[in-house]
Amino acid sequence: QVQLLESGGGLVQAGDSLRLSCAASGREIRNYGVGWFRQAPGKEREVVIVQTTGGTTYYSDSVKGRFTISRVNAKNTMYLQMNSLKPEDTAVYYCAFTLRYYSDIMDYARVGAYDYWGQGTQVTVSS
Repeated sequence: QVQLLESGGGLVQAGDSLRLSCAASGREIRNYGVGWFRQAPGKEREVVIVQTTGGTTYYSDSVKGRFTISRVNAKNTMYLQMNSLKPEDTAVYYCAFTLRYYSDIMDYARVGAYDYWGQGTQVTVSS
């Protein structure tokens, strides 16, 4: 069983930065694909960034150049660094972990590709 514990959300102003953390237990994240998704009110959950075990990374167009994903294997924790935040980035952010392997990075961009999810953390960006 894998558990993911998120932290780091909050209320910030447009242009600010924020870092989300996702601490995993039960499996070592270095061996599996991981991702960050978000869900705004009234909208479907959407991909933000996903990454394979080999480090191949997919960024959604809306965050490319502003957000990055990283992992600290010694802490079994992954991070989402968000810079130049915009009001449209306001959402609940979820980290995700999959036990399955896919040959195409775009398969990791699907919500259904993931087996475990964090509890979600609210990010609100004011204008």
